[in-house]
Amino acid sequence: MDWLNYHHLFYFWTVAQEGTIARASEVLGLSQPTISAQIRDLERASGTKLFVKQGRNLALTDAGKMAARYAEEIFSLGRELRESFAGRRAGHKQRLAVGVADSLPKLVVYRLLEPALHMTESVQLHCSEGQAARLVSELATHSLDVVLSDAPLGPGSRFKVYNHQLGECGITLFGTTSLKNRMQGELPHSLTGVPMLMPTSDSTLRRSLDGLFESIGVFPQIVGEFADSALMKSFGQAGTGIFPAPSVVEAEVCRQYQVEVIGRLPTVTERFYAISIERRITHPAVVAIRESARRELFGTTQ
Repeated sequence: MDWLNYHHLFYFWTVAQEGTIARASEVLGLSQPTISAQIRDLERASGTKLFVKQGRNLALTDAGKMAARYAEEIFSLGRELRESFAGRRAGHKQRLAVGVADSLPKLVVYRLLEPALHMTESVQLHCSEGQAARLVSELATHSLDVVLSDAPLGPGSRFKVYNHQLGECGITLFGTTSLKNRMQGELPHSLTGVPMLMPTSDSTLRRSLDGLFESIGVFPQIVGEFADSALMKSFGQAGTGIFPAPSVVEAEVCRQYQVEVIGRLPTVTERFYAISIERRITHPAVVAIRESARRELFGTTQ
């Protein structure tokens, strides 16, 4: 197949969605023989069967399922392009689709994204959360404009993306007043035997904390591990244990969860990244996020 007829692909995709040529005929306003002929042309050009009969309906073959996934991406991007053109003509809000790695603290995510909401040109924010690897695959297909993560994407990725460091900060330990009163001595040595809530072992912060504790012979009592940082803070608010969070959101954590600062671990740092498919970021909202993070949130000029 040297070239792809997108009319044929669109008719095929519609039949795949509707399940029968008859229903697709009603949706498209075309005769059934016309649609059947277009699908036969696509199958002939691709050299493979895309549908098989299944009772009164049509079922996708393995090749058909693959083609349907690609068609979904192609025509979804087409819809987004039309909406973007329409938005620019009508003066609608600029769209910013952000993927948020599920290991990122929600308070930090809000602080990072807040500048985009105060731009001269209004921005409509779309956030999705998940594992960084999955989000980067969506970035590669232009479903997302940027991915926020606490770790850069490594060189082994099959996608060509760029890591833009937004900044770094130290880690603060928080807990209830009763837990704070139980602490004796100076941090971090006073953590031995103290109930502590930790991120899961696959997180960058957990590895850093484990490395620190092992190097100085400190052994907290790990009473809970959490993939969701907000859930960890809720358990900390209930007095279950001391928990870590980035120092840049210290005031917000104390206010929102009614906890106190137990102490700080400046030797443990957490870094934050914006991952994009561009070497040089051009999306105005992402530029605003990067510049505000470096200048104000983390106080760097890198």
